[in-house]
Amino acid sequence: MRTVLVILRKEFLQVFRNKGMLPIIFVAPLAQLLVLIHAADFEVRNVRLLVSDMDRSTASRALVERFNASDRFQVNYTLQGFDAGMHALDAGATDAFLRIPVHFEQDLGRTGSAPLMLDLNGVDGQYASLVLLYARQIIANEQVKVLQRMHPMANAPKPPVEVIARYWYNLRMNYKNLMVPGLLVVLVTLVGMFLSSMNIVREKEIGTIEQINVAPIKKWQFILGKLLPFWFISLFLLAAGLALGKWFFDIPIEGSLPLLFAFAAVYLWVMLGLGLFISTLSDTQQQSMFLSWFFLVIFILLSGLFTPIDNMPHWAQVITWFNPVSYFVDVVRLVLLKGSTFADIAGHFAAIAAFAVAVNAGAVLNYRKRA
Repeated sequence: MRTVLVILRKEFLQVFRNKGMLPIIFVAPLAQLLVLIHAADFEVRNVRLLVSDMDRSTASRALVERFNASDRFQVNYTLQGFDAGMHALDAGATDAFLRIPVHFEQDLGRTGSAPLMLDLNGVDGQYASLVLLYARQIIANEQVKVLQRMHPMANAPKPPVEVIARYWYNLRMNYKNLMVPGLLVVLVTLVGMFLSSMNIVREKEIGTIEQINVAPIKKWQFILGKLLPFWFISLFLLAAGLALGKWFFDIPIEGSLPLLFAFAAVYLWVMLGLGLFISTLSDTQQQSMFLSWFFLVIFILLSGLFTPIDNMPHWAQVITWFNPVSYFVDVVRLVLLKGSTFADIAGHFAAIAAFAVAVNAGAVLNYRKRA
């Protein structure tokens, strides 16, 4: 064990002597967390809505005012009709174009329904779907209010179904509570995997790997001494990221932090082992970086961070069973937001422990040392 400690000390000295690497390791991930959380927000606000009100009735003005009162829409008017509105949509001057036809109020009072035309910019399908959802809610609510004003008797129409929603574990539907833990997982993964994948390759490039290979050091001692520094650094970044998330974004911490760090400790051995495996396959740091990025893009996009796993095709859901990042994203949300215990994530623990054993065994077997 003394040999491992000597290698560990040597690796830490190398890290802290490299003045250019220190900001990349410690400052960049935390700065990225503070910046990216404002960009990784899928809530839709400030939708540019162009309205052509051809009816100019009390009902049509009330509908437009309802849109204007919402914090989701920024309403602009046009008096030039359909062609001008579609031209603005094609030119990217507006996100949505609402056309209220003539006799809108009259048809609504007589038959209980009236046509509306809403054209949306569908380049971003997810954005357009959310805008349509918000618009439908406003139109449906305003339709009921208009009919109740027109028919103030006891038989006035009522909403057919009234839904009262309660959002458990995220009462205010704060998107930062969901994204901060997920982004923290990504940043910790990037640091751990990239650094471990380039560490041994760097020894190859500068020519010191041959000296290490003929030194009286056992393979497991060398590998453990190489990986442990980045294991400690990644756990430190996780702790610092959680502190920043609590301080700046007030994310909830409902569960046990020791449980979360215990899972992270096992998870990091998966990513460090994968980085080690990549380093045994690579001859240069550039090759190592490209291979690491190849795996990380797949892991992150199929982790459930940005798209729910249940919404993916079945073949993609099967792939996520072998994606360690998806397990950590799920666990960090369960522990922080829901307060889950070990019994709730025991299956995740078992899977990630199996990954850690398999990946590190493969990496060790693939590393060849002459001694």
